[in-house]
Amino acid sequence: MLKGQTLKARTARSKASGSKTSRTKGQRPKALEARELKVSSAPSQEIGVTPGYMSGFGNSFETEALAGALPIGRNSPQKCRYGLYAEQLSGSPFTAPRASNERSWLYRIRPSVKHSGRFRKADIGLWRTAPCHEHDLPIGQLRWGPQPLPKKKQNFVEGMRTMTTGGDAATLAGMGAHVYLATRSMHDEYFYNADGEMLIVPQEGRLRIFTEFGLIAIEPGEIAIIPRGVKLRIGLTDGVARGYMCENYGGAFAMPERGPIGANCLANARDFLTPIAAYEDKETPSNLYVKWGGQLFAAELSHSPLDVVAWHGNYAPYKYDLRRFSPVGAISFDHPDPSIFTVLTAPSETPGTANVDFVIFPERWAVAENTFRPPWYHMNIMSEFMGLIYGVYDAKPQGFVPGGISLHNCMLPHGPDAEAFERATETELKPVKLTNTLAFMFETRFPQRVTKYAAELDVLDVEYAQCWQGLKKRFDPRKP
Repeated sequence: MLKGQTLKARTARSKASGSKTSRTKGQRPKALEARELKVSSAPSQEIGVTPGYMSGFGNSFETEALAGALPIGRNSPQKCRYGLYAEQLSGSPFTAPRASNERSWLYRIRPSVKHSGRFRKADIGLWRTAPCHEHDLPIGQLRWGPQPLPKKKQNFVEGMRTMTTGGDAATLAGMGAHVYLATRSMHDEYFYNADGEMLIVPQEGRLRIFTEFGLIAIEPGEIAIIPRGVKLRIGLTDGVARGYMCENYGGAFAMPERGPIGANCLANARDFLTPIAAYEDKETPSNLYVKWGGQLFAAELSHSPLDVVAWHGNYAPYKYDLRRFSPVGAISFDHPDPSIFTVLTAPSETPGTANVDFVIFPERWAVAENTFRPPWYHMNIMSEFMGLIYGVYDAKPQGFVPGGISLHNCMLPHGPDAEAFERATETELKPVKLTNTLAFMFETRFPQRVTKYAAELDVLDVEYAQCWQGLKKRFDPRKP
């Protein structure tokens, strides 16, 4: 954060928990606490601002940073208090069904039309958008080691590296899988993505995501979801950061149906956190970058666009702590499908077929009897992009390391390596807790095309398929 910059935030007190949350729709706070939050000017650390959150998923929230800034009983008064402008941000068509209708009303110092200026084309670097056919890498199972952080200074947007894409962003279908390698915070630089919703998965280094809606702070083990069109600026708490990002071109992420599991477990709605209102009232030369149509555009501003003083609605960024995911699994025998580990799903027009699922493999107990416990051998109509945040993945104890990636595309076989198979078939089946492990998967119906950048990386493991060569023929018709 820059020198002299101030964020002002006002929150309502929650009597039940004592935590600082904003009121949700239909509630009026009995007491409001005003705070002026000074911000450090240190270039490598973003400190001094305490984030606050509201609990729930898909709620209609309301929050204000100045008392009375939020209109009551109407959205667009003739005159907004404090001289603010009313502006609606729509994440769905006006006529979308109520259950999927997403919009928020923002009460801001300047309307967004003042944020645009004259756009010029900017260098998008190594960020690619589907359809992207820039390399003809032969099909096969692929794996990459962790990509080292560069020595040159680059922010979150400049450090975005596209690994795979699928679908077509122009038709609002498909996804892109990226790695970000950031070595500096964004200063007087702002960004929003018109092409897709961003799911950010830190692997190394903490992020402070300053958005129009408020501040989100995340660390490895947490995720943040930034809806399409939401302006932000990202600071690096630890000076550098590396992680993964899923760019969802389709419908917004939602919680999966639980079906027979019932009303509890997996990701619970109360653990999703949306930021309270906070704003910047800062006159300084700035740049706003917009990803639109697979290209990057920039406009010069005279101020910060993060100037929303109050807002209400259900279209907003949020975070989730993956360590709060409550997994379910086999408590007798056999190995369930990995869909039981789905945190969020972005649906397609085909029921039961996701545009993209976000799945995790967290700490859990393995107790199934007379069962091959690792993930089984598999050919899948869906394409699987996997990453490892920390620890060891049980199906690949060697070669798949934190910060790494594997890609198993549509109908390409995959499964445990030879070492994992031998151990799983011969070991005594006692209850075992898989600890200090967190892997994830972006699973999509669209085959993923590898970018030129990913195909030519030095950390591409060209010997990956050799991990299965040690699997021996075990068949003997004389020994049932």
